[in-house]
Amino acid sequence: MIEEAIDYKIKYEELLVTVDELSHQVIHLHELEHELAQLKKLIFGSRSERFIPSASREQLALDLNVASEFTLAHEKEVQKIEYNRVKPTVSENVPVRMKLPASLPREEVILEPAEDTTGMNKIGDEITEELERIPGKLFVRRYIRPKYARANGEGVVIAELPVRVIDKGIPGPGLLSQILIDKYVDHLPIYRQIQRFEREGMKLPSSTLTDWITSACDLLGPLYEALKEKVLSADYLQADETPIKVLDKDKKGSSHRGYHWVYHAPHQRLVLFDYREGRGREGPEEILKDFKGYLQTDGYAVYENFAKRDGITLLHCMAHARRKFDEAADNDKVRAEYAIAEIQKLYAVERNIKDESLSEEQAADLRKTQAVPVLTSLKEWMLENYKAVLPQSAIGQALHYSLQRWDKLMIYTTNGKLQIDNNLVENAIRPVALGRKNYLFAGSHNGARRAAMLYSFLGTCKINNVNPFDWMRDTLEKIPAHPVNQIDKLLPQNYKV
Repeated sequence: MIEEAIDYKIKYEELLVTVDELSHQVIHLHELEHELAQLKKLIFGSRSERFIPSASREQLALDLNVASEFTLAHEKEVQKIEYNRVKPTVSENVPVRMKLPASLPREEVILEPAEDTTGMNKIGDEITEELERIPGKLFVRRYIRPKYARANGEGVVIAELPVRVIDKGIPGPGLLSQILIDKYVDHLPIYRQIQRFEREGMKLPSSTLTDWITSACDLLGPLYEALKEKVLSADYLQADETPIKVLDKDKKGSSHRGYHWVYHAPHQRLVLFDYREGRGREGPEEILKDFKGYLQTDGYAVYENFAKRDGITLLHCMAHARRKFDEAADNDKVRAEYAIAEIQKLYAVERNIKDESLSEEQAADLRKTQAVPVLTSLKEWMLENYKAVLPQSAIGQALHYSLQRWDKLMIYTTNGKLQIDNNLVENAIRPVALGRKNYLFAGSHNGARRAAMLYSFLGTCKINNVNPFDWMRDTLEKIPAHPVNQIDKLLPQNYKV
């Protein structure tokens, strides 16, 4: 009997081990399935985060008992939120010819009838417009300075040359601006620009264009410091980071992964790119050492230290929380879609604030009455459902991500000047992502720093609806002789045509 009991005990323990291993394998399988789904979505799927429920809650309740109980349990928590939008005056089904901007110059071509019009009375004009373009062309500007000898023989009189962008260099401000805009706004690599210049009859070595960019950035350096000072003096910043590949002379045959840290001041309409060789906390801690105010970030752990600093209120981004549920839709469609639908109610409140142009006080009041109840209910739902899911599953991770940061996700409701998410700073980062696909990497760490400077200026131009070429050409023309103590007047937000 004793031997049989021992044998049964051994078999029971082996069975427990087998069940435990099977459980781990099932969890691992779910993780791999989720990872595969995300990779397929990244490669083949749409990048849009727009959410359209695949079926109504009633339809889900007909098919799944679990879904039915899940839906009915929270039916009483549904809140109807309405807002007004301006209705388009022209039907979308009626084609309308696009009006050409009045600011564009007009070239008039008068076409007289072939028939003799002598003795006829002109009763009007029939005007037809077409949009045309003359490709940009290189030209040479020659400064001719007559020299005069004084009658008394005391020397020669000659006009002074205007201050040049690059002393003793051949590029004018327009050419330099075009090279910079082509690369950092339109993402045209240097070698493609060289090919274009060759078609226009001018061969320019790659090293020459690189030297020109370096010289222009040296000239813009003090302006970058002025922009940095303006951004860091704001009391509300949004922060994010994005990678950039950098060729490193110490790493033969491979590139270094550096980072552009981006700081956006929504109310000042300014953006600052700061290049760092890594993604550690040293970068933001150094640049934000004197910052006081609200700092909005994603859930990256490096930012958590700022929550412990006096004078800084750290808040998180609702878009990142929503994105986790979007990624979990393949794992648990019912719960993920419920969470996304609730978060959409919060964004409906934000659209109402924007459409009605509400003041900061009115925005805070509206969030208090309409957004806070949704957030309170959503937190209770998350706490209840987190107990019913595997923590390692995609839906479990989505719930954990939000619950861990919930207090910081709600802070935006306490102040009308705060944003619900970090999408504005992500928009500022987008040109870097597009540029990576074209010129692939920065040539050096200094090259990445120059890129950060130019992205700062050009991103600020975009936010303020300033033509980047016009601003760059005007600034490069003025800055060599501009007083240093008034350098901030040349910043993009102060530019006037």
